[in-house]
Amino acid sequence: MSYFDVASSAPLHPVARQALMASLDEGWADPARLYREGRRARLLLDAAREAAADAVGCRPDELVFTSSGTRAVHSGIAGALAGRRRVGDHLIVSAVEHSSVLHSAAAHEVDGGAVTEVPVGRGGAVDADAYAAALRTDTALACLQSANHEVGTEQPVAEVAAACRAAGVPLLVDAAQSLPWGPVEGDWSLLTGSAHKWGGPSGVGLLVVRKGVRFAPRGAVDERESGRAAGFENIPAVVAAAAALRAVRAEAAAEGARLRELTERIRARVPALVPDVEVVGDPVRRLPHLVTFSCLYVDGETVLHELDRAGFSVSSGSSCTSSTLTPSHVLRAMGVVSEGNVRVSLPLGTDEAEVERFLDVLPGVVRGVRDTLGVPVEGGSGDAEAVTVDALGMSCPLPVIELARAIGRVRVGGTVTVLADDEVAAVDIPAWCWTRKQEYVGERPADRGVAYVVRRSS
Repeated sequence: MSYFDVASSAPLHPVARQALMASLDEGWADPARLYREGRRARLLLDAAREAAADAVGCRPDELVFTSSGTRAVHSGIAGALAGRRRVGDHLIVSAVEHSSVLHSAAAHEVDGGAVTEVPVGRGGAVDADAYAAALRTDTALACLQSANHEVGTEQPVAEVAAACRAAGVPLLVDAAQSLPWGPVEGDWSLLTGSAHKWGGPSGVGLLVVRKGVRFAPRGAVDERESGRAAGFENIPAVVAAAAALRAVRAEAAAEGARLRELTERIRARVPALVPDVEVVGDPVRRLPHLVTFSCLYVDGETVLHELDRAGFSVSSGSSCTSSTLTPSHVLRAMGVVSEGNVRVSLPLGTDEAEVERFLDVLPGVVRGVRDTLGVPVEGGSGDAEAVTVDALGMSCPLPVIELARAIGRVRVGGTVTVLADDEVAAVDIPAWCWTRKQEYVGERPADRGVAYVVRRSS
């Protein structure tokens, strides 16, 4: 079985396993106590903090360990907003932040705060000037991920951090995906990470608050972790997390170059092997191990199941694989096709043969799903002025398949109206138009669902 989903969670690194087992015997006592066992536990905790701080590029007393990366994000945002409440209640986030950031932003709005969501381009990155333009005199905090978790695009953190610093606004960086590959550049103020993303145990996150940043912890606090992460420290897990981060960093340069070559191979060959595929995310400014592509006219859940049967564990941002049946907010913000979306994120040590086998298997999997659904034959020389397609009750990717079948029935300049009540249509129909070079006219309410209007351009 080839596990290609480290962007979700990486396997426990061998160094982390060794550190975890060793510290179970040494790090079980209360590190706040002065007796021998407590002092031994404190030494382990302090050493782990120093190792993690060295990897992040901060002072040890600026870094605390939390119970998860999500907890680090929630605590970091809430504490920074509370610390600057006299400045204002305006929060800035990008449209493609991890859900933990967006959930914090939503909670802030419920409490009466203001939130600005900065859009991204089709490659998934914010424009640094546009982000800077969102800064206001009442902005209390800005948030920007270092690299996207779904498409791998790296954000212009250094440029945004400089603009925030000039405006006197702290910038919180969610670095969960990028920390294994190197420290985050720029003059950021707060940073979060999650150990299970780099081969540490789950249940360990880190929160960095630079000296001089106003920060007021929210909720009940205690004396542990500088009052920023209440509760007894899980020292064995923390030690393993720090050891894993140090270990992957030692391999980062060599493995990054090797994995980038493999993901470049996937980026180049998948569109050649599989018709009607869009590779998404920035082709250059991206994480070395991650590549994402979307296949038109397939059910993403079925594709993932078939790849699993063939021995590949991959992930997806397709709504067809989601229990909520809503499209990925990342793909929606980018304006790219969400149906048939496949995310491949390679673990350290992935060999060339595994990738080649994936490339051998994928075309047959996609072809089989398309045969089941009925792949549309595009083109044709229809002469109708307008055609209406009833796709009500159909879920992705069927509304787009019906659109593709109908477009050839109208003349160039004619329109196809798709009636659909599947939320994904609002994302995938405009994205289909962009990839097929047709004009998306717009949408309007219908008696049932929504009417999406497309004009044939070619």
